Amino acid sequence: MPIATVNPANGETLKTYEAMGAEEIERRLQLAEATFRTYRQSSFVDRARLLVQAANLLDEDQQDIARVMTTEMGKPIKQARAEAAKCAKAMRWYAEHAEELLADEEPADSDVKDSGASRVRVRYRPLGPVLAVMPWNFPLWQVIRFAAPALMAGNVGLLKHASNVPQTALYLEDLFHRAGYTEGCFQTLLIGASAVDEILRDERVRAATLTGSEPAGRAVASTAGEMVKKTVLELGGSDPFVVMPSADIDRAAQVAVTARVQNTGQSCIAAKRFIVHTDVYDAFAERFTQGMKALRVGDPMDEDTEVGPLSSEQGRADLEELVDDAKRSGATVLCGGERPEGDGWYYPPTVLTGITREMRIHREEAFGPVATLYHAGDLDEAVLIANDSSFGLSSNVWTRDEAEVDRFVRDLEAGSVYVNGMTASHPAFPFGGVKRSGYGRELSGHGIREFCNITTVWHGA
Repeated sequence: MPIATVNPANGETLKTYEAMGAEEIERRLQLAEATFRTYRQSSFVDRARLLVQAANLLDEDQQDIARVMTTEMGKPIKQARAEAAKCAKAMRWYAEHAEELLADEEPADSDVKDSGASRVRVRYRPLGPVLAVMPWNFPLWQVIRFAAPALMAGNVGLLKHASNVPQTALYLEDLFHRAGYTEGCFQTLLIGASAVDEILRDERVRAATLTGSEPAGRAVASTAGEMVKKTVLELGGSDPFVVMPSADIDRAAQVAVTARVQNTGQSCIAAKRFIVHTDVYDAFAERFTQGMKALRVGDPMDEDTEVGPLSSEQGRADLEELVDDAKRSGATVLCGGERPEGDGWYYPPTVLTGITREMRIHREEAFGPVATLYHAGDLDEAVLIANDSSFGLSSNVWTRDEAEVDRFVRDLEAGSVYVNGMTASHPAFPFGGVKRSGYGRELSGHGIREFCNITTVWHGA
């Protein structure tokens, strides 16, 4: 795949870039290693000052970088500005809280004495250069939620971004440089996917984090396992959105539309499978379908657009194949389901029902504005359908019955359970999944500690 900016609203190639050669990659790896040796010794106060300055610059750049993101991957412009603002918020959160999150821990006195020590501390120390392999769908946020905690912990970052967002990738390197970071603290590697393996095998790279597809995650995990390096993986998701009879159906249907089409449906944590109790199925399906039909699809630079184009021609083709397979196998189309005429890689908001286990869309992630509706006769069946997936990223549950909430929290196989709301990431809360959605956690104290050497310091009596 070429490293290029291709506008998904019209298919026009705007800029192309040459991939970095071996000499430049080696220079940057040397720089990362050398910079880490000094940056790791910096104080939390100095790291926080730099990160806040980067957040301030991002706020100033918000309009411009939002237009770049929208141009590169088609995100509606309002959502692009919101993404930039969210990144600045996360940077300030880690600047404020990192020192507390990584403070030395003191075990209980009884355990210290039992070990024969006079004092024991648990200290969090940085690992070194961390390679981040990041996706195009949230081209700022996915990077910042790795970079902010990694830099505050004293690590340095190497970014291999998706090949269709090179301008955003280069902007991120420039942002940290303008904020005052030493050049080697955060570097963008303009490389293709085939170059990742060799870089990950390099001894100077101490760990890796990847957000992306399951095949990409398998490849990184395999190499990292062979080299015995720490990894965090956030892969696909096919999140359930369960609606029970006690729910506020109007509100649930309204939120369901947003939950399905956020980022034009190109989000791992977008709700994709809507599992509705039989008693309220018809009412929910009617409201939900009406809401999907009413969405404004169009030019992502238009302030009123709610659903833009998919990020690539291949992405639309993949989504279309899932829908067509379901239709051939007997699914009913309540709205959408047909590629529109005209330029750009658009696909209409689509609702399918009559889904069976044999359909590909039941097993695979639909990365676009396509929703599947399921009947559930009772709570047990709702849980069964929700867990009938190889993914386990997040989940959404709508009920006013606390006993039902307890059951869902206990039994749903997912990294998050959102009750009467839609999944959203926040810097203070851990984020990640189970099963084939990956392992490890981003954000919160759990995320900043993922790339730390958790060190026991034992003092003799």
